Amino acid sequence: MEAKPVKPRAAAAPRASKSTGRGTVTTPMALLETLGRGEFAASIYIDGPCEPVKAALLAEVRAAWAKAVPQSSLANVFRAAEAGVEQLLAAWQGASLFSPRDLVIVLDMEDWARSEKRIVALAEVLTNSPSPSTMVLVESASDNDRKILDPLRAACRVHVKAPMPGMAELVRWGERRFAREEFTIEDGSLLLLAETCEGDPLAFFSELDKLVIWAARERRLKLEDVKSLLRPVVGSELSSYLAAVAEGDTTKATQRLGRLLAEGAVGEGSLLFSLSNLVGGALGGWAMNKPASARLRGRLQPTQLARVMDAVYRAEAAWKGGRADVVAVLEQATRAACGGS
Repeated sequence: MEAKPVKPRAAAAPRASKSTGRGTVTTPMALLETLGRGEFAASIYIDGPCEPVKAALLAEVRAAWAKAVPQSSLANVFRAAEAGVEQLLAAWQGASLFSPRDLVIVLDMEDWARSEKRIVALAEVLTNSPSPSTMVLVESASDNDRKILDPLRAACRVHVKAPMPGMAELVRWGERRFAREEFTIEDGSLLLLAETCEGDPLAFFSELDKLVIWAARERRLKLEDVKSLLRPVVGSELSSYLAAVAEGDTTKATQRLGRLLAEGAVGEGSLLFSLSNLVGGALGGWAMNKPASARLRGRLQPTQLARVMDAVYRAEAAWKGGRADVVAVLEQATRAACGGS
């Protein structure tokens, strides 16, 4: 079958978009359609449960901006905990002869949840002050609705919610990426990728990046290339295992644990350390996988996290002491972390 140039599908008229006062609540795909037309709202708020989709959306925002505003192709990226209102507004409202408008991205807006004064101050300016630039505020996933951030959500011209995507939407993300790179890909390749990743967005976007890098050599990708490049089990990466634990999905977590052990790519000690680090990060310590630890922290109460950490410590002690089968120990610790006890 001949590879075809990938063209972004015309999105259905934003069914999920709706006006809520000043701003508009919309979907990631609907936002991508407006970006494709070179249209950028002055302020955009992004939240929702799917961190991989948020990361992919930010990459598309930056790429679209670089194309539409080549004189200001680099985004100004801040972390909310390290930035004040004045600093953000200076970046958003400022202009120069070299850059008439700029893209400002602010990550981890939940860090402002204890500072209502800053939230109200920024929301007021976003509501009342026009700017040719675009500010994108990004909030990390949480099981709890951080209502204190509502003024910012309402003040932004566009509010994008990022839910977990289905298979069809993952395929559309892939089509969008190949179209942006101006590469061709054979029909069925992206569906194969989504199915091999079992619909897991983290695994899908990770493998999509690898396929794009491979396709860059000839600017095209065949179905046979995809089959040969995809590993037998794409969803078995350590990060995917930790993500399933953080989500509390016992079935996926134990399935991916079994695959990791079968492949032998990660040792038992590394698995126990990673699980311990995931829980320790949720308790406020250093975290290798910050999004996963944040997700776990949002799902479990501190007392539950303490019980899980105790279970992981006991599992590690049993493994080191040779008192139990390592597979049984890891499965027990995984189930404890998923269940919160």
